[in-house]
Amino acid sequence: MKKIYILPIILLLIFSNCEKVIDVDVPSIEPKLIIDASFEVYFDENPISAKSVVKLRESADYFDETIPTVTNATVFLTNLNNNTIINFEDTNADGDYEPVTDFIPADDIAYELTVIHNNETYKGKATKVKSTRIIDVAQGDSTLFSGNEVEINVKIQDELDIENYYFFDFSNNNFSVLEDRFFDGQEYEVPNFYAEEDIVLPTAVNIRMVGVSKDYFTYLRILISQSGLTGGGPFETVPTSLLGNMINTTNENNFPLGYFHIGETDSFTIFLEEIE
Repeated sequence: MKKIYILPIILLLIFSNCEKVIDVDVPSIEPKLIIDASFEVYFDENPISAKSVVKLRESADYFDETIPTVTNATVFLTNLNNNTIINFEDTNADGDYEPVTDFIPADDIAYELTVIHNNETYKGKATKVKSTRIIDVAQGDSTLFSGNEVEINVKIQDELDIENYYFFDFSNNNFSVLEDRFFDGQEYEVPNFYAEEDIVLPTAVNIRMVGVSKDYFTYLRILISQSGLTGGGPFETVPTSLLGNMINTTNENNFPLGYFHIGETDSFTIFLEEIE
């Protein structure tokens, strides 16, 4: 009987003596410039306003907890119709560059974004994409797998005979993209669910809908699926293999990550409550 009690002690001593700390060297990658320049034009406001921020970051190694900001770049926008320049500044030294003067992107005008960083020049072009209004947002009572999800339904009116693509930001790191292939020109309800761990009721959430180009729609669909919707937005963890529309004109091998896009945007705030 004594052996029965001694054996666990022997095994414990053996494994304690054999325990080693193993250091794993994770290869470091050369940082890439991340250009998040998704301009939003709030066309349904009076007066019309725009959120035109160029966010510059650098990619980090996998286990790094912080995303380095870029505060020493030169950023400007060129109106390709008349070659006027709109300069941007990082006033708060946080990597977010905003127009020095009031700027509302115009219809049917191509703009070229230029970013100069570490003696290399990055360029990309975009024209504002039209969108539609959010008609209404309502809280639903349906659930999914756990039975504790929170449902909302966003009602929109799609434009007829136009290929429309939409990006939705439901707050709480909850994003999705949608194309109108099966509801062209119709009124349509876009469903969405919040997982129980992602939202605490009662609370107010703001819903944003952005009209996007087909190329940006494809880019976002891949980005959202690969990023896991965490870390403050899809652009915080851009996969190094996913290329956007910004090009390094100085050194093509040192390509940037991110995208330059201009889209009409509508927003709607709803107060969500517990449903018995």
